[in-house]
Amino acid sequence: MAAEELIVRLEKAVERLEAISATSSSRDLQFTTDDVAASDPSIVAFDDLIATTVSKVSAVAENIGDEVLEASSLLCQAFSAQRHLLLQVKHTQKPDMAGLGEFLKPLNEVIKKANGLTEGKRSEYFNHQKSVADSLSALAWIAYTGKDCGMSMPIAHVEESWQMAEFYNNKVMTEYKNKDPNHVEWAKAMKEVYLPGLRDYVKSYYPLGPVWGTSGKATVFAAPKAAPAPPAAPSTALFSSDSAKPSSSQPKKGMSAVFNEISSGGALTSGLRKVTDDMKSKNRADRSGVVPVAEKESHVRAQASSKTGPPKLELQMGRKWAVENQVGKKDLVIVDCDSKQSVYVFGCKDSVLQIQGKVNNITIDKCTKMGILFKDVVAACEIVNCNSVEVQCQGSAPTISVDNTAGCQLYLSKDSLETSITTAKSSEINVMVPASDTNGDWGEHSLPQQYLHTFKDGQFVIVPVSHSGA
Repeated sequence: MAAEELIVRLEKAVERLEAISATSSSRDLQFTTDDVAASDPSIVAFDDLIATTVSKVSAVAENIGDEVLEASSLLCQAFSAQRHLLLQVKHTQKPDMAGLGEFLKPLNEVIKKANGLTEGKRSEYFNHQKSVADSLSALAWIAYTGKDCGMSMPIAHVEESWQMAEFYNNKVMTEYKNKDPNHVEWAKAMKEVYLPGLRDYVKSYYPLGPVWGTSGKATVFAAPKAAPAPPAAPSTALFSSDSAKPSSSQPKKGMSAVFNEISSGGALTSGLRKVTDDMKSKNRADRSGVVPVAEKESHVRAQASSKTGPPKLELQMGRKWAVENQVGKKDLVIVDCDSKQSVYVFGCKDSVLQIQGKVNNITIDKCTKMGILFKDVVAACEIVNCNSVEVQCQGSAPTISVDNTAGCQLYLSKDSLETSITTAKSSEINVMVPASDTNGDWGEHSLPQQYLHTFKDGQFVIVPVSHSGA
């Protein structure tokens, strides 16, 4: 009995010693972390970025409401998590793929929580929430490990990530332009966080990605006390050894495969779906250049008997990108395109497509609640038989035509202000143009849908009908 009591006493003594040791180590570690933060220019600059831009978003959100404030708070948490990672990088040896997943988990968890705000029943402030959630993918620049990792370089990654978020941020500015200046100020503050904020920060300190420590033993700091506690970890790790394995839809290895796995959960890269070689028609074993008559007839009958076909996002015969029957897909992206190819978008609903390159022609046919972002088009962008679509030109387009469409919002860049816009049998066509001042509001112009025809001097004189409040 005495021996058992002695063992119990020894175990309690060991527990007390371990607790004292852990407390001491934690204090020493916190001192080291604070010391690095106070002396490192990159950390000081990141603190300035948070204080001048990120905090401004939350400050304005307090004048709007709890839902926008919650989304803005997650923005602050994500930047706080990245600050902690920046401290770790300097004293951590470059990890392998599984280790990188563990390293990025605090940031990943905040991003997953932000994406959760946009799921389920759509909030009145969905565009605010979506702007925040999509923008956080820009923080993934810290996962850049080299030119073969499957990511754009850090500066380009920040810019490209903001482009998707800007689609929803612009909708906030448009909706509240004449309603509530707080929302407009919030949207402007959101943009400043990334452009020029985060972009210029990365350009100044990490243009080639994070510089990992060179010590043989990896060191991980405890989270700073000022940083908010991350939410509970998801049931499945976003980065793991399994996630590094190539999937059937993404045969690339390394970080490229990992980020495509992440996209299914809506985390760091916001679900970018790239078309691989095996998805292109010219490389598919089940297709040939000649279609037999019997096969063609059966295909026609199948189309006639079915209202909608299977979803597609593929390059056909090397010349035409087919994006068809996509429903509820906010993450459609075409990357590898050129000026000789065309893009045909058909039968899509409640989706967003981003075209990251110059193409010859874009046709949007029979789509509903569809968003299209493109850079440059050689010939024209055509919108036909659509309902409630939004199209944003970030580069140049000689012609934009709208035919038999109800509800179309066009966003033009400074390089596309000379675009020729033609409309026919269409209604509710609005064109947004940027202000001459970079900090100015977008200008909204509604195109007339009614005309007055009067016969005068042997010919008809046609003038648009002006509407009150237009």
